[in-house]
This record gives sequence, C-alpha cells and structure tokens, in this order.
Amino acid sequence: MNNVKSLNKWANAHTYLPVDLLRMALGVFLFMKGVYFFSNIQYLVDLLTPIDKIDRIGAGMFLIHYIAPAHLIGGILIFFGLLTRWAIISQLPILICAIIINFMGQMHHQNLLLAILTLAVCIFFLIYGSGKNSADYFFKMQK
Repeated sequence: MNNVKSLNKWANAHTYLPVDLLRMALGVFLFMKGVYFFSNIQYLVDLLTPIDKIDRIGAGMFLIHYIAPAHLIGGILIFFGLLTRWAIISQLPILICAIIINFMGQMHHQNLLLAILTLAVCIFFLIYGSGKNSADYFFKMQK
C-alpha cells in the first residue's frame, strides 16, 4: 500500500495536462472499441476463432460477454480517472490475449500494432496512476 501511495505522490507532483489528455484518449478509445464490439458481435467472434477449443469448453460466450462490457465500463472509468488502476487491470488480460491471438491465427498487423500500443499505454497508467486532473484526485482531496 505504501508503494501505491508513493507512486501517487510522485505522479501528482509530476502531472501534466498532455498525460491527462492521453488518459482521456485511452478511455475514449476503449469505450469506442466496446461499442464497436457490442454492435458487431460477429466481428468479435471472428477474432476469437483462432482458439479452436474455446467453443468446446463453453468459454466463448463468457469471453464475448466479458470483453465488450470491460471495454465500455473500463473506458468510462479511465476517461474520468475513477478507479483507473482497477479499470486498467481489467483491460490487461484482454490486451495480452489480443496480442497472442494475432500470432495464433491470421496476422493482422494493424490490430497487432493497436493492441501493443494500447497495452503499453495501459501499463504506463497502471504505474503512473490517474494524475491530478481526475476523479480519484478530486475525491482524495475531499477527505
């Protein structure tokens, strides 16, 4: 817990508006990806087809119902800077699997680059936190 507090103190002392705008852009991107997955369920199913055994164990529907809502809710939380680290932790398995699936099936260079870039930004905000211009900081100052 002390490590998180020291990281938050460092991040709040070194916060800049472009970093907050990057966090907000990440939130908007994840939200739009969630909306896209909800509106095009077949596209999400096609992305998961390289995993042949997924339909045999019944996890396909679980994954479909986890990925889109996690992107929607996580995107909103990251945009506002509310529970940012928890929202990013819920995104990490999705992004890591997106990278792995690109190597298992047909290689989509654009999807791979997007997943790697999103994963890198998520790891940055997992370490950095939500910053000064966030709901987390606002609620912390209300105490």
